[in-house]
Parts: sequence; structure tokens; C-alpha cells
Amino acid sequence: MSITKTSFGTHPDGSTVELFHLDNGQGLRCAIMTLGGIITELHVPGRDGSTADIALGLPTLQGYLDGHPHLGALTGRVAGRINGASFTLDGKKITLAANDEPNHLHGGPEGIDKRNWQATADDSDPQNPTLVLKYHSPDGEMGYPGNVDFTVTYRLTADNAVEIQYQAVTDAATPISLTNHSYFNLRGEGSPDLSGHELQVLTDTIVPKLDCGTLTDTPAPVEGTPHDFRSPKSLKAFADLGQHGEHYVLRAKDIAEPELAAVVTEQESGRKMEVFTTATAVQLYTSQTLAEAEVTGKSGKTYSDYSAFCLECQGYPNGVNAPEIDDIILKPGETYRQTTRYKFSTLA
Repeated sequence: MSITKTSFGTHPDGSTVELFHLDNGQGLRCAIMTLGGIITELHVPGRDGSTADIALGLPTLQGYLDGHPHLGALTGRVAGRINGASFTLDGKKITLAANDEPNHLHGGPEGIDKRNWQATADDSDPQNPTLVLKYHSPDGEMGYPGNVDFTVTYRLTADNAVEIQYQAVTDAATPISLTNHSYFNLRGEGSPDLSGHELQVLTDTIVPKLDCGTLTDTPAPVEGTPHDFRSPKSLKAFADLGQHGEHYVLRAKDIAEPELAAVVTEQESGRKMEVFTTATAVQLYTSQTLAEAEVTGKSGKTYSDYSAFCLECQGYPNGVNAPEIDDIILKPGETYRQTTRYKFSTLA
């Protein structure tokens, strides 16, 4: 079968956390649990045909419940930082939890990554196994206005891509900008650093941040900075400079079909990952503070700083305060849509 389901434990609300294993029959396999829609495993073929689990993750449900840095999780209602943990909407000031002082981060301390989603599996097409997750976020959750119904569809495709389709509808105006916060190491999770990885990001613009993480709301060119990945460049060399990563602006508005945004290659394994998205931006994160989480992964190794990277396709998180960069407000009668594809292949 292309999809199997097991119980992964019990959520604090008493519901069962389910774990779904998807296999496209072409060497690509992943595991996704209903808690936070977390990708717990992602097995990808290398140049020699052997597979490795390239997604950082934890061996038990309790590890996730004890707290972790959004490993593999669906993230929102707004992924990233909202400056000052507040914004004004329709003349009313909305105050959110400042869970990353002085900002609001990743939807708050109990965002959608902490919720147990309802799942429906579709294995009618063995090469394109599909998992549909749904969650109802009530008005006022984490301070956000409006009742929101989220639907996220994970699909493994016949050409070895993990496709994530996001949808949301609301009964009141509210900001929505979702992402998946997977950490990758193309040599395999548990690898100590990013040796051999080269990154290319297909844009010439970022929105920088301050040391505290607050976004400047001022787009800037990458030219002449360490953040210039218009041509492939070593991720380890970038990390060795102590760089966190930045918010890369791809376009002004979401588009209908995914376009190539970034490419990562790793020479030793021969693995290549292409990132396609309809979103306006991609956030690079070099796992600069991963060691602070003190989490031990599936390999039995404690994850260290700069041992993985994230490429989070999303909108501009502070668009609630800077709509001229990206208006992320969803209104009643509209449907939020975003699609991201992580496509895997091998180098010659």
C-alpha cells in the first residue's frame, strides 16, 4: 500500500495522534503525523540509489510534546515574526503574544503546530499518495480574529516531489501566511554540519532584520552582501560567518502555479532539492540556534547549530504592518491558497 497509518500516542486533549507513512514507489517515502501536520521522516534516494532520512525529527511523541523548534511543523496563522506582537485591522488594535520578545513568532506559543489535525488518506493512485489535514481555528485563538478553517494537503508525486497545498477560509478579516518548517540535511539527519551543500536562491532582494529578529520593512538588494545566493554558494561557508538567514522576496503577489525559487545540492550524496512555490517569499534559516533546544533526533544524536537548513515558503510575516510589501489579510468570501513543492533528484 502507498499509505499506512499507525497510532503515535495520545494528545494532551485526549485525542489519538496518528502517524501516516506515504510511499510513491519511486524511492520517496515520508511520515506525517496529525500533531501539527509534522513531517517526521523524509527518505530520499541518493546518487548510488541508497536512501537517507533527510528531515530532522524526534523518535517519540513525548519529545514533540516537550517542546521543539518547529521541526517539520505546519506553522501559522502567520509564519515568522509580527513586529511588536501587534497590528491594526479595520481600525482596531490587535495584540498577540510576544513569544519572541518583542515580537510574535510563528502563530504564538500554541499555534497550529500544537494542534491535532483531522486526517483523511487517499491511496487511490499509488504513485501520488495523498494526505488531507483539516483544522478549525476558533475566533480569538492566539489573539487572532475570525474563525478559520484550514485544509493542508500533502502529496508525494511520481516525479519525487513532496507537494504541500494550503487553503484557508475565514468569517472575519484576519492575517494568514502558512509554511512548513522542515529542517533538511541532504546527507541525512544527524549529520553534524552543512558540508557539501550549495544553495541558490532565485531573487536579488531580501527584507533584512535587526539583531532581535524584528523585520525592517525595507527591501534591500543582496548584491555585495553574504546573502547573495543568485549563483550557487556554500551553505557551510555562509553558516561559518554566523549567518542566520533572511527573508528572500520572490514577487509582490502570490501566483497561481509554483515556480522555481531555490535549489540545494549536496555533492557527497548526490542529492538535489528544488523548491517551487506560489508564495511571495522564501525564508532561509541555517539552524543557528538549534542547539538551544537540546533535542535528540531519531539518529540518537543531539542536534547542533548549523546542522540543517530550512527554506520556508511563505508571505511577508509583518505584512500586517507593511501591506505595501505583502498584504496577508484574508477576508470573508476569499480563499487563501499557497502551494509549495520540494522536488528531489540526483546529480550526475
